[in-house]
Amino acid sequence: MFIFAVAVVFKLLTIQFVQGEKYKALATKRVVKNVVIPANRGNVYSVNGNLLATSVPKYDIRFDALTPSTRTFEKNIKPLCDSLSKYKGKITSAQLEKKLRRARANKNRYYLLARNIGYSEYVRLRKFPLLEFGAFRGGLIVEQTTKREHPMGGIAERTIGYERIDDKGNITRPGIDGAFGVKYLRGVDGQRKKQKIGKGQWKPLTDANEIEPQDGYDVYTTIDVNIQDIAHHALLKQLELYEAEHGCVIVMEVKTGEIRAISNLGRTSKGKYYEKLNYAVGESHEPGSTFKVMALMAALEDKVVDTSAIVDTERGRKRFYGRYVHDSHRGGYGKISVAKALEVSSNIGFATIIDEHYSQKPEKFLARLKEWKLNKPLGISIIGEGNPDIPEPGDVKWSKNALPSMAYGYNLALTPLQTLAFYNAIANNGELVKPRFLKAIKEFDKEIETFEKEVIVEKICSEETLGKTQEILKNIVVRGTGKKMYSKTFSMAGKTGTARTEYWMKDWKENPRYISSFSGYFPVQNPKYSCIVVIHKPSTKVGYYGADVTGPVFKKVAQKIFTGTPITDEVESLNVKAVAVEKDYEGFYETAQTYKTIMPNLVGMPVMDAIVLLENMQIDVQVQLVGNGVVNGQSISKNTKLKNNQTVILKAS
Repeated sequence: MFIFAVAVVFKLLTIQFVQGEKYKALATKRVVKNVVIPANRGNVYSVNGNLLATSVPKYDIRFDALTPSTRTFEKNIKPLCDSLSKYKGKITSAQLEKKLRRARANKNRYYLLARNIGYSEYVRLRKFPLLEFGAFRGGLIVEQTTKREHPMGGIAERTIGYERIDDKGNITRPGIDGAFGVKYLRGVDGQRKKQKIGKGQWKPLTDANEIEPQDGYDVYTTIDVNIQDIAHHALLKQLELYEAEHGCVIVMEVKTGEIRAISNLGRTSKGKYYEKLNYAVGESHEPGSTFKVMALMAALEDKVVDTSAIVDTERGRKRFYGRYVHDSHRGGYGKISVAKALEVSSNIGFATIIDEHYSQKPEKFLARLKEWKLNKPLGISIIGEGNPDIPEPGDVKWSKNALPSMAYGYNLALTPLQTLAFYNAIANNGELVKPRFLKAIKEFDKEIETFEKEVIVEKICSEETLGKTQEILKNIVVRGTGKKMYSKTFSMAGKTGTARTEYWMKDWKENPRYISSFSGYFPVQNPKYSCIVVIHKPSTKVGYYGADVTGPVFKKVAQKIFTGTPITDEVESLNVKAVAVEKDYEGFYETAQTYKTIMPNLVGMPVMDAIVLLENMQIDVQVQLVGNGVVNGQSISKNTKLKNNQTVILKAS
């Protein structure tokens, strides 16, 4: 027993003096911990200053029923329950009091009073009796979380983006919010000490945080909410009409490359549409006839053909290396000019042009595409840009038929945004600019970083090639495949596209699928915006040609932008000189300086100027106005010395 007692004493001394700090730290760790307080993500704004995404604080209010003293509890429990009853509305004060007394009896230190409430409600509850004493005297426990809200709802929600973490810790970051969340929007998390109160529950030790979170910066985008709304609803209506699988619209400002609208909608199993994926940025596919413009410009730049040259499209069916190429027009177009071939979108015409002049040197044609950077991603800031696919000799996809197929938009792949960037360069007098989604990063009104125009290629082609291409694109809408879009009051230019998709599937003949598109710009003279519309798999029972499916969307977007959105013009100078105005002002100024106490001659002077002049001389004025506001008579003759408090009557006609 003595040895046992000595061992116990030795162990106690060892724990207290040797291992004491270790066990104290362990005990503290088990009952007190630092909890991360997430910082509010910065807001995302449109180019107009409209809020696109914001972090909204939400609060859970709980009650530590043991913290208040008996005196404080008994004095305030009835007023607290009265206030809570009015707030909740569905429970009486007596019922609430019974629940809170039971919580105190059961030593409940984490009783829920309100869940997921907004800031204004949180401020209101903090002022309730008992809770107003805070954490130490009143038992108030406040837990704050933040929720990301999109004020525009489902419109451009995925493009605006978010950052989400699933149950397995995987992070998803689509869109603008995702692309710039880590660097700008996220902010710096804070910390708060919490104490364990049993059953896995933790309560804050104090009302204040140990480290206050620092909110993220605000991101100002190039998106225009008016144009975004127009694009979204125009696309949605057409997708529903043609029962299409999915589609996208992009609107870009020509000079700057700023994206004013980007809408992506996909169909659900119930036939509804929402932003499933960012098709405009991430989906590479065969562009079809919209690529014929690139093929023509390459041939024009290499001077192997001119727009007036004649190409034989035969009877709408021509054999290339054992495979037939067809035109959509039954019976063909026969011999037509190269310009006409683009206007009517002849597959045979372009397959013939490119095959005849580049089959022996395909690298020459491909060199043009590389010069325009069509073989590389645009390098935009949004995550998930699709890669272009332009095959070369030696690749698995290369064959003798590769080149004639590429001439009319097959056997290669581009994203809608990559196609639009090239058309935008045509509208922009040959300057290829990078599409841009950001204007600035700000902390309140302080600019942290600004984003300027980036040029990818300074000049894609000669003025001659550019002028000829622009003329044909205009004529496509006037008399070509896009003539259904023509409007006498509003000019547009662009190219239709209709491409087969999934044509390698065995069931294609029984169930044909197409991609319809239209890419162009408006207005024709001094273009302001470029736009592309792409719709996948419209119902062939309703229609599938680009002019029918996507053309109306392009036209509606173009016309509504200029009729339904505010138009602003930049004024170079406000110092506009008008000789007549300056002469009148000099006469008025001279009279005002000359006459201080002597009545001036006001006949012929505008009434408003005469009134100002006399009031500056501290003379009361009465006006008898019967005409257009020019003085033709005055009650006191000119050069008469004026008296104090004198009244002058002016007659005006």
